[in-house]
Amino acid sequence: MARETQTSRAEMPDATAKGSGRNSRVVGGGASSATARRGDSCAGTERMMEAVVERKNMVSAYRRVVRNRGSAGVDGMSVEELKPYLQEHWAQIREELLAGRYDPQPVRRVEIPKPGGKGMRRLGIPTVVDRLIQQAVHQVMSPLFDPCFSDSSYGFRPGRSAQQAVLMAREYVAEGKRWVVDIDLEKFFDQVNHDLLMSRVARKVRDKRVLGLIRRYLRSGIMEGGLVSQSVKGTPQGGPLSPLLSNIILDDLDKELDRRGHAYCRYADDSNIYVGSKRAGERVMKSISRFLEGRLRLKVNREKSAVDRPWKRAFLGFSMTWHKRPRLKVAPCSVMRFKSNLKEAFRRGKGRNLHRFIEELKPVLQGWINYYRLSEVKAAF
Repeated sequence: MARETQTSRAEMPDATAKGSGRNSRVVGGGASSATARRGDSCAGTERMMEAVVERKNMVSAYRRVVRNRGSAGVDGMSVEELKPYLQEHWAQIREELLAGRYDPQPVRRVEIPKPGGKGMRRLGIPTVVDRLIQQAVHQVMSPLFDPCFSDSSYGFRPGRSAQQAVLMAREYVAEGKRWVVDIDLEKFFDQVNHDLLMSRVARKVRDKRVLGLIRRYLRSGIMEGGLVSQSVKGTPQGGPLSPLLSNIILDDLDKELDRRGHAYCRYADDSNIYVGSKRAGERVMKSISRFLEGRLRLKVNREKSAVDRPWKRAFLGFSMTWHKRPRLKVAPCSVMRFKSNLKEAFRRGKGRNLHRFIEELKPVLQGWINYYRLSEVKAAF
């Protein structure tokens, strides 16, 4: 239920105010020394909540939430209803955040088919108000953590993309590392240990109000079938803060791989390590699986993980040829999945206006082609 607190409109984040207040980092360029020092010393993070609710930051968060749209949460409030709600209630919400007593609402459970139709992916949709607050927290925390993340981490980071990860993977294979340790984490977002995660967040965040808010988001519960169940582990996919939290917990894996001198690419929970022989790959698979399960309490999916040739595996929808200088191509499983999606669209389009159907299909085709634009083998297109 939406909070029914009577407040002034003076504190409402105005969607028309200027300035985004969002920092970004370009891949290949280092973070400023001042930013890096802030990340190491935690300077200023004792009063981080003041930065979270600062007007410029909230306006930027509001714009991002409105732009991303998305489904309503458990309270049924749409993105279009967010501004009038904030005009009436923002001052009270702000006061609760600053006092450290804001209580998030449960997330709404949604299940979508996994790629290939094997099983369902479980998402947790926060209310639009909670999405706004999570986005505001993300914008303040990201510049603190991101400069310290590994250069081999590409997922959910400003200025980085899946295509960059794929290009780096190809470079490793071209250098002679022609075996890949493909590690799949089983239900990663559902298995994250809350205490481990919060201990890593607390390395850089000193504001107990922010730490308490993040923990309450982790434990806010999940509504499914009208019943709310308590969350004892996991960080539900669907909220703006979840990607950053996933990078924070998996940064320990990156640091371990960097310490061992491995060549690897990680995009969220999708990690590929490139080695020179099958024997080396099997040794790495065994030791890294032990590290993930022992140190981070995450479960490696043995059925989906493998030590194999890169051209026999898919990474972020791409594969590559076996040549000394490999050429990128769309992975066969990605082609089959897209064809299946198109067939379903064609079935739904029977009897409809042809021009309107083509207009709806065009952005789907263009989006797929744009994502795979790096492919040097054009047969699939």
